[in-house]
Amino acid sequence: MAVRIRRRTKQEASTVTADEIRGTAQGTAPVPLSVLDLVTVGAGRTATDALHTSVALSRLAENRGFHRYWVAEHHSMPGVASSSPAVILAHLAAHTDRIRLGSGGVMLPNHAPLVIAEQFGTLEAMAPGRVDLGLGRAPGTDGATAAALRRTERLNEGADDFPEQLAELTRFLDDDFPDGHPYRRIHAVPGPVQATSPGGVQSPHRPPVWLLGSSGFSARLAGVLGLPFAFAHHFSAQNTIPALDLYRESFRPSEVLDAPYALIGVSALATDDEREARRQVLAAALNMVRLRTGRPGLVPTPEEAEAYEFSPMERDFVDSWNSNVIHGTADEVRSGLDDLQKRTGADELMITGNAHSGDVRLRSYELIADAYGLPTT
Repeated sequence: MAVRIRRRTKQEASTVTADEIRGTAQGTAPVPLSVLDLVTVGAGRTATDALHTSVALSRLAENRGFHRYWVAEHHSMPGVASSSPAVILAHLAAHTDRIRLGSGGVMLPNHAPLVIAEQFGTLEAMAPGRVDLGLGRAPGTDGATAAALRRTERLNEGADDFPEQLAELTRFLDDDFPDGHPYRRIHAVPGPVQATSPGGVQSPHRPPVWLLGSSGFSARLAGVLGLPFAFAHHFSAQNTIPALDLYRESFRPSEVLDAPYALIGVSALATDDEREARRQVLAAALNMVRLRTGRPGLVPTPEEAEAYEFSPMERDFVDSWNSNVIHGTADEVRSGLDDLQKRTGADELMITGNAHSGDVRLRSYELIADAYGLPTT
């Protein structure tokens, strides 16, 4: 059955502006640079260590002119401690002042739309005007874990219902269910209803919605709705240009965007010498080998990865995976990012740097910032 999602008109009061979506390139970067954090946990490290790194990284990103800092939702993966993006973002909001914070993304079918509206309304109250709500339709995990999250084994239904869930979530965020709707008297709090209550002084502002994807479905939907779009180039590179083309072709101007705005997630790691970069990305690739073969674990050390005996099939996977990871010295990474931006026409690059050590990740972003001459504030 066709689904009609309401598009707010320009005559209606909008609570989101294009300035919150479009960033400004800093230094010599071709486009705004941002950060995607998976809160990775290395062997011999704890989730507490990983979260401490996230705080340090969010501060570094803010001080060096990165535009936004997003946290991804993943489940049942020992090496990824980002199962609760809203909780992590609340923690980061307490340690930063200016950088935009958001989800990259919240997997909408895993949650009731009202719950997400409440969580991100709370985040907006904590960090007014700097929260993004990025939404995905994948489970962010394996099928069994998705079934446990959703309390159902009808997993395809969640993905198929994504447009309806998105429409419902948007209604809760805007507090504008029509008269006669069963949810008309239900309000997401904190939220716009507080501005219209007696004595209310609450801002009607709410976080801008982004759609995330690794194929054409969300690309087309984002275009039709006039929403910003984030594509997962870091694990679906073969689909990047077709998805971005589809997004741009489908785009219809909305109250928040008069032209398409697309960022892409990019896996990139800079180190002080090229050999160390190869060691680090090999460890991250071994972690992916184990994940893809049903053996998820903590991110191994580079020493463990160097000693590991890869099968021919695993070696092929590693070579293919690492061909999509921009790595090397700062100059090499800068050149790779520049080339990728030119090829895709992306309006923003969101960099995820995965490594065993938090110190290596921090150093990578620092080197990238230096390579582009990003300001220090």
